[in-house]
Amino acid sequence: MRINIVTLFPEFFTAPLETSIPGRAQAAGLVEYRVVDLRKYTHDRHRTADDTPYGGGGGMVLKPAPFFEAVDDLEPRGPVVLLSPRGALFKQAHAARYASLEELTLLCGHYKDVDERVAEGLATEELSLGDFVLSGGEIPALAVADAVVRLLPGALGDHDSAATDSFYDRPLLGPPSYTRPAEYRGLHVPEVLRSGDHGRIARWRREASVRLTRERRPDLFRRALEEGHVTETEGAGDALRDGDAGGAEGRAGGGDAGNPGESLPEGGHTN
Repeated sequence: MRINIVTLFPEFFTAPLETSIPGRAQAAGLVEYRVVDLRKYTHDRHRTADDTPYGGGGGMVLKPAPFFEAVDDLEPRGPVVLLSPRGALFKQAHAARYASLEELTLLCGHYKDVDERVAEGLATEELSLGDFVLSGGEIPALAVADAVVRLLPGALGDHDSAATDSFYDRPLLGPPSYTRPAEYRGLHVPEVLRSGDHGRIARWRREASVRLTRERRPDLFRRALEEGHVTETEGAGDALRDGDAGGAEGRAGGGDAGNPGESLPEGGHTN
């Protein structure tokens, strides 16, 4: 797969795309990143990529021409996605669809806005991470790239790691995760997870997943109910009571947890 990123700040992507799963996937030949400097497609000695908005008002707007010319050079064969607060909410389904394609192009805005003609005449899709505003599209582009790359076959080394993530194939949050030690500062790993009984473990994880979704994301729970993934009564009980670790979910960000982590795929903040 090839991921193209068009940005005013190409240096922003150097370390993240060489680190962890994105870096390993690139080293394994699963993905190629092409980070394009938008200023290469400016045509004045100051390399000006922005200008004041028509109609007045504060802030600067990125010009359309550099984006169009950069994409002309890339000749992309897949979606051209503009990262924008006006876009549709980025979801796991987008990541799964992009991961099945040969190429993905991400356009990063910056400053006040991007000329609307980029959205109208160049981008095939417009996506947002949520109802908040960042300084530019670079962080959203990294989020999209990471979400896509970790779904590429071979990127994680263990498909079960992705298959048990939140939102993977249904609108449910993932269950809590724990690793060694079994007790830390009075907080205990649920007994069921140490039982070796795979049937009990699967039931506990299912119940925990549904309960957390019901409590924390009622919008997702309603959707799961409508789609037939859960029943009305699921998640209403105390699914975490069996060995509950004092309410702590043990969700560490990342899979490097000492020696035990060596046998665990790197997970990141997936739940």
